[in-house]
Amino acid sequence: MPRYCRAKMSESATPMMAQYLALKAQAADCLLFYRMGDFFELFFDDAKTASNVLDIALTSRGEHAGAPIPMCGVPVHSAEGYLARLIKAGCRVAIAEQIESPEEARKRGGSKALVMRDIVRYVTAGTLTEEALLEPRRANVLAAVCEVRGLIGIAACDISTGRMELEECDPDRVGAALARLGASEIVAPEGCPHAPYDAIPRPPRDFSSDQGESRLVALHGVATLDGFGSFSRAMLAAAGGLVAYLDHVGRGTLPLLLPPVARAADAHLAMDEATRASLEVLQSSQGGRKGSLIECIDRCVTGAGARQLADDLSAPLTDAAEIARRLAAVQWLHDDALLREDLRGLLKALPDLGRALGRIVAGRGSPRDLGQLRDGLDGAARLRDALRRLPERPPLVEALLPHLGGHGALVDLLCRALVPTPPTERGQGGYIAERYDAALDHLRTISGNARRAIAALEAKYRDETGIAALKIRHNGVLGYFIEVPAKSADRLMAADSGFTHRQTMAGAVRFNALALHEEASRIAEAGGHALAAEEAHFEELVAAAVAARHAIAATAAALARIDVCAGQAERAAEGQWCRPQIVAEPMLAIAGGRHPVVEAALARSGDRFVANDCALAESDRLWLVGGPNMGGKSTFLRQNALIVLLAQAGGFVPAASATVGLVDRLFSRVGASDNLARGRSTFMVEMVETAAILAQATPSSFVILDEVGRGTSTYDGLALAWAVAEAVHGVNRCRCLFATHYHELSRLAETCEALSLHHVRAREWKGDLVLLHELADGPAESSYGLAVARLAGVPAPVVNRAKAVLTRLEKGRAETGGLAAGLGDLPLFAAAAEKHEEACDTLRERLNELDIDALSPREALDLLYELKREAAAG
Repeated sequence: MPRYCRAKMSESATPMMAQYLALKAQAADCLLFYRMGDFFELFFDDAKTASNVLDIALTSRGEHAGAPIPMCGVPVHSAEGYLARLIKAGCRVAIAEQIESPEEARKRGGSKALVMRDIVRYVTAGTLTEEALLEPRRANVLAAVCEVRGLIGIAACDISTGRMELEECDPDRVGAALARLGASEIVAPEGCPHAPYDAIPRPPRDFSSDQGESRLVALHGVATLDGFGSFSRAMLAAAGGLVAYLDHVGRGTLPLLLPPVARAADAHLAMDEATRASLEVLQSSQGGRKGSLIECIDRCVTGAGARQLADDLSAPLTDAAEIARRLAAVQWLHDDALLREDLRGLLKALPDLGRALGRIVAGRGSPRDLGQLRDGLDGAARLRDALRRLPERPPLVEALLPHLGGHGALVDLLCRALVPTPPTERGQGGYIAERYDAALDHLRTISGNARRAIAALEAKYRDETGIAALKIRHNGVLGYFIEVPAKSADRLMAADSGFTHRQTMAGAVRFNALALHEEASRIAEAGGHALAAEEAHFEELVAAAVAARHAIAATAAALARIDVCAGQAERAAEGQWCRPQIVAEPMLAIAGGRHPVVEAALARSGDRFVANDCALAESDRLWLVGGPNMGGKSTFLRQNALIVLLAQAGGFVPAASATVGLVDRLFSRVGASDNLARGRSTFMVEMVETAAILAQATPSSFVILDEVGRGTSTYDGLALAWAVAEAVHGVNRCRCLFATHYHELSRLAETCEALSLHHVRAREWKGDLVLLHELADGPAESSYGLAVARLAGVPAPVVNRAKAVLTRLEKGRAETGGLAAGLGDLPLFAAAAEKHEEACDTLRERLNELDIDALSPREALDLLYELKREAAAG
């Protein structure tokens, strides 16, 4: 556990605590980083929280209300690392800086005046721009949600790159839209019923459509937003809330925000949160990137490309023409391995243009960020020139070429102004190149000459004193000083020595001299003027970059798209994937389909993945798939869903061939688990997800369902699975793969004309179960549950006992007709078998036989009591 030693603070505790409490009131539920010298200090409950999260020492300082004040702190120079850990733990932080120097404070209010402080910035999960706080291959999205006249407006931006999108949707599609965005932070008006439970509440007045429009108009310096697109009132209201929040956390300084883009609700394949989790698109079931779809297919060589790929997978297209444009670019690079290798080599050398620009526009940029702009824009121009020399280019690449250039003047300015490798900090200078500013070069010459003069003074003083160990040193407190060993100090202590005593150390004594003081003053003056000159040049360069921010952002986006195409081509070449054909008809024809993640895992262990075919059409749109556990049913379901997703994202797919009819919504109800945080059991989660599918799936949707009804009693489960299968077939009429262990469901093939039966093959050989992982036509012969249990290591006596019980149950089923007895005569969606109900309904029979007119009032009352007793007994 690290412990920090701090010098005793001279500030009066009471005024300081009053200042702290006032700032804490502004910070509200954020942890307050209170700047004190070289540390950010935290007090009270903030200190306890930070101490626990960061594993740093919790101390105390003085008293407040008669109790010691808990306290902890982190060094300013390493604060970013601590901030990253706090943000990851779900904390939000307010940074309170000293806004005047101690000298200014004393000049303002005397020797005991408290240094003024103010909150200069809020650090939250969705408003990060620092390189150390961001994941290079993951976008960091901030979203705002609000309701206007029954419609939901959503505004989303990644302030590290400036990208901003607005959309509108119905209330029932909010979950899918937010799941697609994967926002790190969501803000919403207080009391908004459609916001996630963890959304940050903001004043409703911020979510005004008029205010949102005014903010965007002012932000982009235009008279109207018409040039950017058509935006609804709900979109503008959400945008107003988003920009107001950014203004709040930036304390009046807005980050990079590019012109908003309207996202059409039906432009992308819709997937709800459960589907994304089930398919493990961006995150595996273990909670990380490892084992996810994106980890399996990401071959991008830049962080921006990886972020764009994640966006593509989160929001696959529904426009066949745009999908074809992406596929053509991937095909072009797939077919030319040498071009692909050269292109990826050029891209790999480029810095992250978008995020460097984001830091610069947000006022958090460094000389290194300017250097990244220089190198990135220069590399983009070289990439454009290389592509232009090629005889043929696909339409998508052709459209991107103009965005790769046009920065010649800015690149030339940055090349002349900056040193080859600029530093990350500008406080020490040294980042402006020689010969860029003659006056700055002169100041540096003066400083350099003075340093040489100090070296000459050191040699002179050694000769004069005869002390060979004499040295001239420098520190931040004393400046330049002469240091000699303590045993040699007496001769410099003499009144006529020309030296002035400054400080006595344990083994050395420090002195000053007039000539040294004069040279030090010249160095300080020249150095100060040089730093001021460099700072002025830095601001000029930043202004030039900010003026070109829209064009630079377009270049960054073009590079990311090219990287995605090249990465998709590389992955396709590695795995022998095919280019899918996209059609409008509701069909799915996949030959030799494979699950990319499972195949990669098997390849690492030297095993082979068994490919399977899938052929869905209007006349055969619902496949009922049976077979044993571990036989590959769930893998088969998921691999076809992933092939649809990859195809509509514009990439090749793991199959021998694939024809995909455009899908508007993708649903996956596979592998539900408890959601204890919301008080839902596994079965409840399953039913909620199934209900969403039945309510939202259309004839253009694709649904995979696995083991519907398994979480309740056998009869209830079979009944639900039967009814769900009928509804999907007859009402939703969507393409569906339905895996089940209920053999009784095979009887649905008799009444559902577009339902067919399939199973994963398995065989028992000499008492052992052999799983073939092959899909075959027809119903499953058995679930092989006991064989799977034996394979899993269930003790033999337990398996033998289960076998005896199973024999008895199967005998009873044969005698009674089994679970599905009578279901063959059941009309679709009938609540019960009417004939059976009538045959055994004695109450109905007695009522039908009654002659009501012949009954006296007393007889009628007695009969009513009798019927009531009979109903209770039955």
